[in-house]
Order: sequence, then structure tokens, then C-alpha cells
Amino acid sequence: MSLIEPRTLKGFRDYLPEAQIPREWLIETAKRVYRSYGFLPIDTPALEYEEILTGKGGEESDKQMYRFEDHGGRKVALRFDLTVPLARFVAQHSNALGMPFKRYHIASVWRGENTQRGRYREFMQCDFDTIGTESIAADIETVLVVHDLMKAIGVEHFMVRINNRKVLNGILDMHGVRNHSVPILRALDKIEKIGPDRVIAEIVAATGMDGAAALQLVTKSGGFGLMGMQVLPGHAWSEDAVLRALDIIESETRTSETAQQGIADLRAVFLGLRTVGVFPAHATLDLNIARGLDYYTGTIIETSLGELPGIGSVCSGGRYNDLANLYTKERLPGIGASLGLDRLLAALEELKKLPTSRATAPIFVPWFDEARFHDYLAFTALLRKSGLGVELYPEPKKLKAQLQYADRRGFTYAIVIGSDEWVSGSCQVKNLKTGESAVVSRLDETNDALNPDLLARLRA
Repeated sequence: MSLIEPRTLKGFRDYLPEAQIPREWLIETAKRVYRSYGFLPIDTPALEYEEILTGKGGEESDKQMYRFEDHGGRKVALRFDLTVPLARFVAQHSNALGMPFKRYHIASVWRGENTQRGRYREFMQCDFDTIGTESIAADIETVLVVHDLMKAIGVEHFMVRINNRKVLNGILDMHGVRNHSVPILRALDKIEKIGPDRVIAEIVAATGMDGAAALQLVTKSGGFGLMGMQVLPGHAWSEDAVLRALDIIESETRTSETAQQGIADLRAVFLGLRTVGVFPAHATLDLNIARGLDYYTGTIIETSLGELPGIGSVCSGGRYNDLANLYTKERLPGIGASLGLDRLLAALEELKKLPTSRATAPIFVPWFDEARFHDYLAFTALLRKSGLGVELYPEPKKLKAQLQYADRRGFTYAIVIGSDEWVSGSCQVKNLKTGESAVVSRLDETNDALNPDLLARLRA
């Protein structure tokens, strides 16, 4: 029988321990931050009825969706994000959940898109959302969660870029092209990836607009255009510059009630962020962002890394007040954001900011004296009862070989106990990071508990 070649599909990947350990660390960090704001965990099926997912994220999302007919003849699809399933979820369970409802959901999604740096066809999202309120307080809190998440991960140079779909829609109203809002905003969302010339070409092709009119939308026009203020770089605006820009945009869009509502929302968001010191250090106005998904209706955000701007947004989202309307007559507005786990991991790896250890327990105990196996078992059990992670080597090999294994795995400490140490009641504690070692007693004076000095060393 011929062997099957072991391989993975294009756009999919395996995660070896050195890659999966940082992923799990990032997931646990996200959970801790989400819970600190009161968000609750949920889960939904990976597979949904096709009609639940299609037409919700836009034409591009529909093209990228994995869909098929199951064994029961039902048309089904793999979720392409976690927000559309959430809308179905809250519409189905709103009575049991109560409103407002704050949830987080960490799970894989699938998109059949072209692979590129930091992007795969199967990837994990770490979402958090607030459903059932249109209060601007939820918009402000969304940015605060993103800020705290970046800080908890250890990222110092980042910027949460904020815009509002109402402003963009109002400007489209003023230019008489609101009926083409979907292709225009979808093209505009690609401005940083493909540049203004190709964005203009896409708008012309999708809408039939005159090239000059499309150019006017995308570039500076009388000091103001769809692309926003051209006076300062979007990532370096001071507090005064942002507030001044909002005043100017408010004046320029005074004929659009929709745009005026968006400006009022933006001003309230920035004033709230200023109260807690997030703006302007880690939040700014950026009228370039539009977010490509069709369901956004208000505040929208993207998060860029100062040291790696080219990798794209690592945490994005916004307000979607009408998405649940497709499943229920109950009013269920929402806002939230998603941490792009794999993209952020790719960035942290490039910046050399990921832990390199392959060990999930910090302590390694070699099996040195073959006749003392049960003593090793009892000792390692005592360590674990004291709250310490420890791995016992499964074979009585030579000590040198076992310590080489420990070095490769990245353990912090090795506790060596040979025949003499078993008799004397001591052990040798080796710090595998510094090379320092010390001989200490294993047990306290009663001989039924671990020596406090040993515990203190291992917890240092």
C-alpha cells in the first residue's frame, strides 16, 4: 500500500507547540481583558444555513464563503466572521439573554481569499460586542477595550483609528451618489492597499461615474473630500487638530443631517476617550477608513501598529445597528470589534516580541535514579499541589541527555535529585536561563510538605 503524502491545503496551516503556545497566551490575555469589562462567553456552530450568512458582509464576502450541500440536501456555509452568527444568535435567544448583552467569542472563521502575509483561509477571531443599546458609551467602551487589549499584550506603539459611516454616507448624499454607497465604500476601504488611482478606477467601473467626479470624491476637493482632511498625517494628529478638523467637517457637511449626526458621535467618542487619557496618545481621527463589510452603520475603527504599519489593522470593528433586523422585528443595535489573532501573531513574531519557550510547565525533573521512580512521582505531585507546573521525564536516561531536552523545551528550572540527594533530603535547583544552581532541602521540618525556601526559589 502506497503512503499518503502528509500535506496541508493552501491557505491553511498546522501549529507546532512553539506557535500554538503564543496563540493560547494571546487568547487568554484577550479573555482576561474582555471579562474585566463584563463581557460573557458564547459559542455558535461553525456551520450555518447558507441564507443566514449570504448577503450580510457584501459581495466580496459571499465570493469568499465556503458553502456546499450537506447530506440532508440543505444548503450550508462555514461562517466568514463571528458578527453575522451573533446577529442570528441574539435574534434567536434575546428573551433568555436580556438586553443590553455583552459577549465575547473566540473561534475560527473561514474565507477563501488569496493568501498573503499574516492572512490565511482559516483564521481565528477574538470578538467582543455589546448588543441592545445605541448609547455612545458603548462606542467609547469599545475603543477602551481595544486600548487595554493592546497594552495587555505588550504593544506600546499602536493607534486606534476612528471614523463614522454616517459621515461617509452623508458626503455621498451631498455628491448625489448614495445609491452607489456599497461599491464606493468597499473600494475606499482598499485605499491603503491599492492606492487612490486604483480606487478611483474601481469606483468608475462599479458605478459608471465620470472619472472626474470619482476623482473629486477620493481626493482633496476645496479642502475637503470623501478621503477627508488633507492638512495633517492621519496618524499624528494632536488633540487640537482632531477637534479642529471635526469643526471644519461639520461646517462643510452642514447640508447633510446624516453627516452631522456622525460628527456629533465622533466628537462624543473623542471627548470620552480624552477623559481617560486614551486620546490623543492611542486614538485618532482617520477619514480614510470605511470598513469593507456592508453592515456597518456608525462608528468604525481600525488599529495599526506603529512599528509595522504595512501589516494592516490588527483589531477592527464598528457599529451595526440594523444587522439583526434581518432575523427579527425586535430592535437590536450592536457595536463591537475583533482581534485578528493570526495577523497580530505574525506581527509580534516579526517584531520578535513572542515568547520562544516550548514548555507549558516551568519546572523540569529528570528521572535520574531508576530505582526511585515512585519517589519522583510523589515529589512532582507535591510540586503540583503547591500550584507549580512540572514535567517529569518518562525514562531514566543519562542526566546530560535529559538536561539537553530541558534546554530545547525552554524550561526555567530543573530540579536534580540523585541517589545521594534522596538519602540527604536535598535537591539541586538549576536555573536553566542563568546557569545558576543551589542545593536546598526538599521538605520542611515536618517532612510532609515542601521546604518554603525551595518554593520561594521556584516562584521567583
